[in-house]
Amino acid sequence: MEKNSLNKAAMTPKERLNALLGAAFLMATSAVGPGFLTQTAVFTEQLLASFAFVILASIILDVGAQVNIWRIIAVSEKKGQDIANAVVPGLGYVVSFFVVLGGLAFNIGNVAGGGLGVNALLGFSPTVGAIMTGVICIGIFLSKQANVAMDKVVRYLGAMMILLTAYVMFVSSPPYAEAALRTVAPLELDILAIITIVGGTVGGYITFAGGHRLLDAGIKGQENLRYVTNTAISGIVVASIMRCILFLAILGVVAAGFALDPDNPTASVFQIAAGEVGFRMFGLVLWAAGITSVIGAAYTSVTFLTSFHKSIKNNQNYWVVGFIVFSTMVFAIVGQPVALLVLAGAFNGLILPLTLGSVLLAAHNKKIIGNYKHPVWLTAFGGIVVILTAVLGVRTLFISIPQLF
Repeated sequence: MEKNSLNKAAMTPKERLNALLGAAFLMATSAVGPGFLTQTAVFTEQLLASFAFVILASIILDVGAQVNIWRIIAVSEKKGQDIANAVVPGLGYVVSFFVVLGGLAFNIGNVAGGGLGVNALLGFSPTVGAIMTGVICIGIFLSKQANVAMDKVVRYLGAMMILLTAYVMFVSSPPYAEAALRTVAPLELDILAIITIVGGTVGGYITFAGGHRLLDAGIKGQENLRYVTNTAISGIVVASIMRCILFLAILGVVAAGFALDPDNPTASVFQIAAGEVGFRMFGLVLWAAGITSVIGAAYTSVTFLTSFHKSIKNNQNYWVVGFIVFSTMVFAIVGQPVALLVLAGAFNGLILPLTLGSVLLAAHNKKIIGNYKHPVWLTAFGGIVVILTAVLGVRTLFISIPQLF
């Protein structure tokens, strides 16, 4: 993607730090999309303080998936689809199909979320807001230093989302002690909630966003594993901080006896906690979540197409622009395609076990990773995540498909 990508020898410490931060925030903000906000609100209202345990368990599983995938991408110096093709010829194309299909469908939802954010913030129609969101994202990828611009945008908007949500958390005065206790002693245990949160944080294209970004930046090989591992964990930490702050903000509202609006639960949290100003803040957070997720979904989905033809790799930014244009046009003309989103959501549940499973097989194949020895505990950790997400993915697929007809 970057014609002037820097390798480790040519990269200054500042440039490397910017690339590492960009990768961590790209992964984190790809996870923190409009669906993330709604999902957290719904589960918090259902489980109350016990949702803290779900967050803790999901963080542990997220790390198991993320670290495995990022490390093998780095040592093999291959992108996710190329690793899958090396394990089983043709598997990479299957993986690419699922990732791009899910990324495209969810990107339509991300554009819609950006439009709704602009609507709440400025009062413009969601369609106008969606077009504004798409135009800004296109401008980023058409700039001369697209990757530098992308890294900065996701970092700054990610930090802004955390700060604004933290303000609402403090205003809502959640029961901190109760939340801390239920982190290790939940009153209610919801396994499906745990797996759903895992899929929403590192499922589909999300877990590859930062790993592919580091590869494009030239941060790869065994000599860079320390940077890669730390960045993978940092991405999970950033997304988890946002999840925890949002959870506490919501908990403060529902613990005070307020009922959330089922049509827009997160907006009602901000409005109940901070009034009209809070509602405008929600619009800004939702817009930031939408725009950063559009960037992450479009960039990562296209990286899965670069193995199909050299022209795609050589013109990657233009393909990303096309991806965003198409997503924006579908929402602007047709509206949110609910049926497609439901089916893509079912497929998305199968992507993580498929991709992580192929990565774990590659982790012990010397033809792919050379003399690198992958820790056995990491393989076992990843295997648990594969089994859990595969079971839920199949279950979701069989539930979702009949709903389309």
